[in-house]
Amino acid sequence: MIDHIKEATAYLKKNGISEPEIGVILGTGLGNKFVEQIKNPVVINYNSIPHFPISTVEHHKGKLIYGTIKGKKILAMQGRFHYYEGYSMQQITLPVRVMHVLGIKYLLISNAAGNLNLKWKKGEMMLIDDHINLQPDNPLRGANFEVFGPRFPDMSEPYSKKLNTLLVKIAKEKKVKLNKGVYVAVMGPNLETRAEYRFLNRIGADAVGMSTVPEVLVANHMGLPCCAISVLTDDCDPDNLKPALLSEIVAVASKTEPRLTELYVELIGRV
Repeated sequence: MIDHIKEATAYLKKNGISEPEIGVILGTGLGNKFVEQIKNPVVINYNSIPHFPISTVEHHKGKLIYGTIKGKKILAMQGRFHYYEGYSMQQITLPVRVMHVLGIKYLLISNAAGNLNLKWKKGEMMLIDDHINLQPDNPLRGANFEVFGPRFPDMSEPYSKKLNTLLVKIAKEKKVKLNKGVYVAVMGPNLETRAEYRFLNRIGADAVGMSTVPEVLVANHMGLPCCAISVLTDDCDPDNLKPALLSEIVAVASKTEPRLTELYVELIGRV
């Protein structure tokens, strides 16, 4: 793994990526508006980067974009990888390790998620305060590389209190509704049954998705402060459950994206 990280890092440095300060992972249906904010962009396709997986999911463009926002050097992943695509957890999280080696000091994550909290509505956003990991593997399983972090990383504060506090403040200033809650990660790719939604709600989850947690685990392993916002794209009400179409999920995410972009652009300016 270390050799793969070194080779990917060397390739990106050779192609003009130098000392990025903030890494960003853009989820399903998200990214176009944010990418428009990046000045002097350098775009590199994933398939040209040594050892990078290739995005196989629709609406994940598979591009690494380097440039500036509010004077800060940004390295944004326009499209991420998922365990259900067949990749290992180590492959999924390799880009996070590469971004950290390149120099990022903060990691901002976004995703589209199902809404389990019936007090909220689809189209709203949720700042992830904590998570429950129900995925069947862990990117930290196997040999530990002390150069990155400890064998047993602490997870008492998986999401940076500093970044979350700033996001809450920014949301209030801009009058953007930002719920705060618990994200549960499942394997996918199928959506959940009515009984599964009831179970997830009862164990304390407010939103459900198929990503984010692997990246957060690796970030915490390396001591990299991170935050994550879920766009709630469909209501998971087991008593009134309707089929969730990908086209509708993407449409909701796209409609909410300007507000998410506003929050993250402002956050970048303040860290």
